[in-house]
Amino acid sequence: MRAISSMKLSARTHKSTIVFEVVVYGRGTMLARKGVLAEKYLLTRLVEDDLSQPRYRAKASRARFVTKKGSCNVAHKNIREQGRFLRDIFTTLVDLKWPYTLVIFTMSFLCSWMVFAMLWWLIAFAHGDLDAGRVGAVPCITSITSFTSAFLFSIEVQVTIGFGGRMVTEECPAAIVALIVQNITGLIVNAVMLGCIFMKTAQSNRRAETIIFSRHAVVALRDGLPRLMFRLGDLRKSMIISATIRMQLVKKTTTREGEVVPISQIEVQVENPVRTNGIFLVSPLIISHTIDRRSPLYAVSKADLQQGDLELVVLLEGVVETTGITTQARTSYLPDEILWGHRFVPIVTEEEGRYSVDYSKFGNTVKTNMPPHSAEEQERGRDQSSNGPRPLAGALRKRSSSKPGNPSGIKPAVHFQSLDSLSDL
Repeated sequence: MRAISSMKLSARTHKSTIVFEVVVYGRGTMLARKGVLAEKYLLTRLVEDDLSQPRYRAKASRARFVTKKGSCNVAHKNIREQGRFLRDIFTTLVDLKWPYTLVIFTMSFLCSWMVFAMLWWLIAFAHGDLDAGRVGAVPCITSITSFTSAFLFSIEVQVTIGFGGRMVTEECPAAIVALIVQNITGLIVNAVMLGCIFMKTAQSNRRAETIIFSRHAVVALRDGLPRLMFRLGDLRKSMIISATIRMQLVKKTTTREGEVVPISQIEVQVENPVRTNGIFLVSPLIISHTIDRRSPLYAVSKADLQQGDLELVVLLEGVVETTGITTQARTSYLPDEILWGHRFVPIVTEEEGRYSVDYSKFGNTVKTNMPPHSAEEQERGRDQSSNGPRPLAGALRKRSSSKPGNPSGIKPAVHFQSLDSLSDL
């Protein structure tokens, strides 16, 4: 039996009887000393967990509205009107994942070939072309002797291979009509399927893969004002035309009527070096937001930010220069991804008559002198220091340093006991 880690002996009085409770902590068997205490007065508790080992409780991770890669973390459930997706079948096919798209692409051709192969076999069977004893008669389709040959002829017709061994004759008008229908159907299937494959390979979100955001956002002073900043860059030489940047604050809010809005989107005004939302993304830029009275972060301090339940969503929109397709890149920042009192290190240098960008330092930051108070508290402190009782105190000090006495003989109406009473005034 292991040694007892701790023992607590307590006493209580109940109906003039003293009852001793022995509480044993640690790993071991029940301790019972016979003859010391009566069995009915002995109460032991065995703790299975080792108290010497510290316990850690995993912090509950907050659900992101937008992931770091830009995908929206929203699950749509209980959609009753599923038929709306079939009305826009082309967009539905484009939005499908690649495995499902390839399966549908393959099955669409196989099914169309199989259906028309059955049609050609029925035409040949109705005309009697499958009879082996029929010699000298002109068939509807030459060299059709089984369903396999009909399937091969269906593939030749739809993909316009034309090996020359099988062909339609003038004997059956139904075969001519079937030939026209299969050609039109094949063109439609090719156009839809190839269009879906092209749209999936040329989707705008592929261009967003080369647009990068800094992993962390920072809050620091710039030009004497607190600003929220993050870095944005484009890895390609082809530019994003008419690029605009937006930022939204997503958090849970409660209205005056008590209604809880789980996802409240608040627009946050951003400022880039040219003071507009439009940016010229030829080199990495630091996008900032001035935390002033119009900012939703005006009353947020460092402690509030660490404990807050909010998310900053950043959206970049523009037109791809090479394809002309509108693209959008997205990311988000949680409170633990916003560094208070940091700034980004410079990464653009001039070398041999051209500008060089070092992307290895893209997300590097350094600490700066940033008070932990919110912008509202900092502004209130500046107002109190500028509008406080300093001028009046200076006048009193100047008056007290003058000669004693009152030459005019007029008793002052107000007499200050000390300069400390100015705070009461």
